[in-house]
Amino acid sequence: MDALHLGLLSISDRAASGTYEDKGLPALQQWLERALRNPLRFTTEVVPDERPTIAHALRTMADGGCHLVLTTGGTGPAPRDVTPEATMDVADRVMPGFGEQMRQISLQFVPTAILSRQVAVIRGSCLIVNLPGQPKSIAETLEGLRNDQGKVTVPGIFTAIPYCVDLIGGPYMETDPLVCDAFRPKSARRASPA
Repeated sequence: MDALHLGLLSISDRAASGTYEDKGLPALQQWLERALRNPLRFTTEVVPDERPTIAHALRTMADGGCHLVLTTGGTGPAPRDVTPEATMDVADRVMPGFGEQMRQISLQFVPTAILSRQVAVIRGSCLIVNLPGQPKSIAETLEGLRNDQGKVTVPGIFTAIPYCVDLIGGPYMETDPLVCDAFRPKSARRASPA
């Protein structure tokens, strides 16, 4: 099975200065370790809310071989929330459906979800997705929402990420269907290794 190189970038002035312990990256890494069956390699970084610094980190990760880069934080309307702008600065192509679906999931909980400005883009053969900053919101956004019987009622964005990575030339991502059942057309599916 192909190894998957994941870039995880936390954007936070307080976490970057050491005055606040970043909780987003550890939660994100744990979720990915549960959801993915591939051998994983992580590149992680915490940076302040500075547009050129964020863009530089994204370029370094994407151009350095990451197949998928996930960011946390900096997507609200406050003046220092510049993650979406920095992400657009490095984009070759925009993938608007990811942001639309993240807002749909968050709207199930809070009406202020419409203030979120998360975006997703492709740079070369790397998918970059802005996620929320809170661990609970990260999991909901990736995994989706389930009813009391455990059936998915609102799909999470990670359902579409493996096929997107396939289409842009990345390795075949295998997910644990109990965590997140990745969707691919029948013609794009491979048999799982025994």
